[in-house]
Order: sequence, then C-alpha cells, then structure tokens
Amino acid sequence: MEEILIGSVAYDPKVVTIWEGFRAYLRAVDGPAIDYVLYSNYERQVEELLAGHIDLAWNSPLAWVRADRLARAAGTTVAPIFMRDTDRDLRSAVVSRSGGGISVAEDLRGKRIAVGAVDSPQSTLLPLSYLRSVGLEPGTDVDVVRFDVGVGLHGDHIGGERDAIAALRDGAVDAACVLDANLLTFAREGTVAADTLHIVGRTGDFDHCMMTAGPGADPERVAALTDAFLAMSYGDPAVRPLLDLEGLSRWLPGRTSGYGPLEQAVDEVGFYDDAGEIRAADYRP
Repeated sequence: MEEILIGSVAYDPKVVTIWEGFRAYLRAVDGPAIDYVLYSNYERQVEELLAGHIDLAWNSPLAWVRADRLARAAGTTVAPIFMRDTDRDLRSAVVSRSGGGISVAEDLRGKRIAVGAVDSPQSTLLPLSYLRSVGLEPGTDVDVVRFDVGVGLHGDHIGGERDAIAALRDGAVDAACVLDANLLTFAREGTVAADTLHIVGRTGDFDHCMMTAGPGADPERVAALTDAFLAMSYGDPAVRPLLDLEGLSRWLPGRTSGYGPLEQAVDEVGFYDDAGEIRAADYRP
C-alpha cells in the first residue's frame, strides 16, 4: 500500500521521536505505511494540506478552523479523522494572585492581564473571548500584555503561557490566562506555587487537536490508518511510550462539536475571514 503522508508541526524536538515511533510501530504490526513531513508553522501546513501535498495534517484547533474555512471557500471539504482523549472538553482559566483583591471577573476592570502568543487558542483567543462575554473588552476595559513565544505554533509551544504566569507571579500583571491543565504543569515544574493562585473565571469547554484529512486523501487508506490508531492500546508496552510523549491514553474518533467557541473567538477579532485568509494584522507566523 502506498504511504500516507502526514504533516506535523515541529513545536518540540520530541515530534520527530513521536512520528518516527509511530511509523516503526505501524510497520511492526503490519499496519498502514506512513511517512511524515515537518513544518515550522501551522499556516504552511494547512496550505499544503489543501494543495494536496500531504494527505493528513495533525492540526491544532486553530489550524482546523482555517483548514475548514479554506476548504469550504474552495468548494471542497476536509474531514475530522481522530483525536486524543485529552483533546476533548478542555477549559482555560483566568487566574489572579491569592489575596490580591481580584476575586471575580469584574475586579479585572482597569487591570493588566497577561496572555500567551497571538495565535494561542487556549491562552489568548478563547480567554479573551470569555472576558468579552462577561462585559470586559480587551484593550479597553482591561490592558492586555501579550507574550509572543512560538508564534505560528498556535500555542503548542506553551512558552508564552509560562511567561504569562511568571509575570503574574512576579507582580508585573494582575491576572494571567492559561490552559487549566497547564496550571498543574507550571506548579509541578516550580514556575508558580498552586496555592498562590486564585481562579477568577473559566472559559466554556472546547476541543483541541485534530488529525485532519485533506480533500485529496484516499478514503480507504484514511480508514485503514484510523482503524490502526484507534486500535492502539495503552496496555501495549510497544506503543505506550509514544502515547505518553503525545499526551494521551487512547485515540478517539474525530469530532467538530467542540470548535464552536474558537470559531466565535476567531470571528470576534477577525483572525481569519470566512474564506480562511489571515486577517490578524499583527500575526506573522
């Protein structure tokens, strides 16, 4: 069977280890043959997917939004294939310092709030949309301090979030926006002590990454690969290290129901237009 070519963004050196591992594992179990191409940013990866240069793309949620819009504008479609169990029903938090006088969202009016990179769904786009939903307009009612680390990686490089929480810890800002799960990461690595933080508010649930099939991908080959990934078991010692590196315990079928909040956030700031073209003036991936 011809190789299925998968695109992935190299947000961390472990990406090579992960895809080399999956390629070798599938070969060992007589699964579908794959190869992979690494990209420096999601925008190029999405464009290559729509151009048919790759069959599948391991997309961020923001990359899914753009791929879907570009496809619709071209009169075609992209398809959700599979995702991690840890990609579903996530939330981001707006946090302040415990005892700092900021207990609820209204207390943020006139304050400084730190966010991650301009293209981070979980640390910028979604939490700022949450603030709008409670009557606080970013840039008007609150002063937004952005940490543009890893721009083009759609927040997968969490350096911007880490810098945001460090700015809160150091008193440079009054609040910070981070993925709920990353609060645990930052506490575990010693960036900030969990008991020094107060959660001011949380976004609604949203979904994260999605393996996306391009318009030209062969349905039979995609189905075979999907079956192979969904069959991976965390109890299998041959594949467990790869699942750990990728941050999941099992693969699940893809779904698009969790992208509504991000679609709204994208439209609120005009990050992409309806045809998937980049419109954010200060975004340079």
